[in-house]
Formats: sequence, structure tokens, C-alpha cells
Amino acid sequence: MILNHLSVLDYKNISEAELDFSPGLNCIIGHNGEGKTNLLDAIRFLSLTKSLSSGQDSLCIRHEADAFMLKGEYTREDGVRESIHCALRRGQKKILRRQGKPYKRMTEHIGLIPVVMVSPSDNLLVDGGSEERRRFMDVVISQMNVQYLEALMHYNRALAQRNVLLKADPPCDAEILGVWEEQMAKAGEIIYRERENYIGRFIPIFQEFYELIACDHEKVGIEYTSHGQRGPLLEVIQRDRHRDMAVGYSLHGVHRDELVMTIDGYPLRREGSQGQSKTMLIALKLAQFDFLHHTGSGTTPILLLDDIFDRLDAERVERIVRLVGSDRFGQTFITDTNRDHLDKILSFTKLDHRLFECRNGVFMPYA
Repeated sequence: MILNHLSVLDYKNISEAELDFSPGLNCIIGHNGEGKTNLLDAIRFLSLTKSLSSGQDSLCIRHEADAFMLKGEYTREDGVRESIHCALRRGQKKILRRQGKPYKRMTEHIGLIPVVMVSPSDNLLVDGGSEERRRFMDVVISQMNVQYLEALMHYNRALAQRNVLLKADPPCDAEILGVWEEQMAKAGEIIYRERENYIGRFIPIFQEFYELIACDHEKVGIEYTSHGQRGPLLEVIQRDRHRDMAVGYSLHGVHRDELVMTIDGYPLRREGSQGQSKTMLIALKLAQFDFLHHTGSGTTPILLLDDIFDRLDAERVERIVRLVGSDRFGQTFITDTNRDHLDKILSFTKLDHRLFECRNGVFMPYA
């Protein structure tokens, strides 16, 4: 998938932008806080209907404005043009249109324009809570499998209802609780099977990318743990219902799934250096791209790389540059504060490219 043209109006600190992009590399240079990341986030929003950094869509509206608008003009591999338009006015629901026609459900759009973004916030994959690592799985699987996305939504709804009932005083009726537990278990079994299948296929791809970047003898791995491995999920959820009622929330289910990232058999969180952690994070995301490309819809994802070279030695930077500048990847957007990094990227590739400068939310072709 190629993003040919992007229109932005009042999205975060970008008051207005009309940008034509290269089908190869697009490099954006600028100081921190100028709006480089917001541009990549706008591109991501048009794919996933959500911002990477803002939990509430309304927070994406520029402070002085009443609404934001995003519009992307794309070309698919088969030459078909796609037009995606998204708008949100304060106090109203966001509207997403494809070829001018609104979607009935946002889930119908997920997967049409696959995207992978690497950003400084990815450090939470190692340092953050388990919900960050579950989200890492969910973002990719949801772009390949709409049934998974729907199961995830059903599970989260049932989980929220069960947690409300667990806090009820006086205690709720066991039969009502059982209804939500059955829904959790039914959706949870789908989620567990798809996550297990995904991680099993994903690990060797991830290990290949880590070796390509690090060129060391370190052996990295990912261990997936889930309550789904303990037997039928309904039994697991109901087994300690009395404890759940005591604490007021659900202690068992796929919402407790975890990924443990290891290096030489030890948890990365405890043993890894900053350089090793950064290399693993980039390898994870490049592997996500490769996985989506070869096992998803067959559409080449858009790759968004936001300020990824910090805390990496020169050799690892060069290997990453050669990778993303190769024909193994499709349209790529890279931001950096360092012009030297971007010049090096461009010197390693024969791909068509464009260079932009960002200043206070304004983007200009770099002279």
C-alpha cells in the first residue's frame, strides 16, 4: 500500500498540511516537539482509527480548534486507488469514510491499510506492564483477522461487566455472573488460540531480524504464558470466583496473558543493556512488518520509524539503515533530529525518496 497524498487539518499541533509522498523513503527532520511524530501518528490513525499516544480521540484535536480532519489518498498493489477520510468534532463520534462512503463499523476498516510503527514509546514493551505486550500482539493479529478483533471486543465487554458484578453489594446472582463468564470464555478461547499461533510463527522471524541487526552471538527469545494453557478457560475463570469477589476484579483470563522477552535464556528486563533492549524492540517491529506482509492480506504495510537511532552504536544504525532501505520493505517514513542519519539512509538506498523539514507543525520540502 502506498500513501500518495495526505491532508491534515487541526490534528494535534498540525494546523494544516498538504503533503505528497514518495512511494519509497520519506524522511522528516526537525527538532523534538515540532510535530514529526504527530505526522506519523496521523498516518497511523488513518490505518488503525486510533492515536498511538492519545487514549481519547478528542485529545487529537488541536487546542484552538473544534474538530480535526485527516484524508489519505492511497494506491494498492493492484493499482486500485483508495481514499480514506476521518473527521472528529468535539462532543461527537468520529466519522470514517472509504471512497466517500461511511463505514457502519470501524472494525470493517482495520487491516485494509496495514501499518507498523516504531517509536520511543515502544520501550514500554520491555519496561511497562503486561498490557503493553498484549497490545503488541493485538495490533498485528487484528489487522489480519477481523474475527480476532471482534472476539477481543466481546471479551473486553464481558470482562468489564463481570468486574462490575464482582464489586456489587450485596453480591450478584451467580447465574448472571455465569452468563458473562461464558462470554468471556468463548471469546477468550479464540483470543488464546490466535495469540499462541501468532507467537509460534513470529519468533523465528523476530530472531532473524535481531541477528541481522546485532550480528552478535546473543540468543533472543519470547515466551508466551496464558491462563488458556491451564485447561478449559471457563473452568479457569470460575475456579477462584470467591477470590475474585473478594478483590473486586477478575484474576484469571486472557487479559492476564504475558510475553517474557529473553536474551541468552534470561529475562531481557533484568539482564539486557540499553543497546540490547533497543535492538530487540526494533527487531520486534521489523518482524511485525515482515509477518503482516507475508501472512496478512498480501498488502505491503506502511512502515513508520520515529526517532529510532538513539542509544544504538554506529554499526547497528548502519545495519538498520541498510535493511529499511532495501527492497524488502515498502513505503517507509523516518523521522530524526539528526540530518546525518537521514543522509546516511539515503546514501545506502536506490529507492525513490523525499526529504521534509518540520517546524512547529509545518512541513516543507528540504532544500
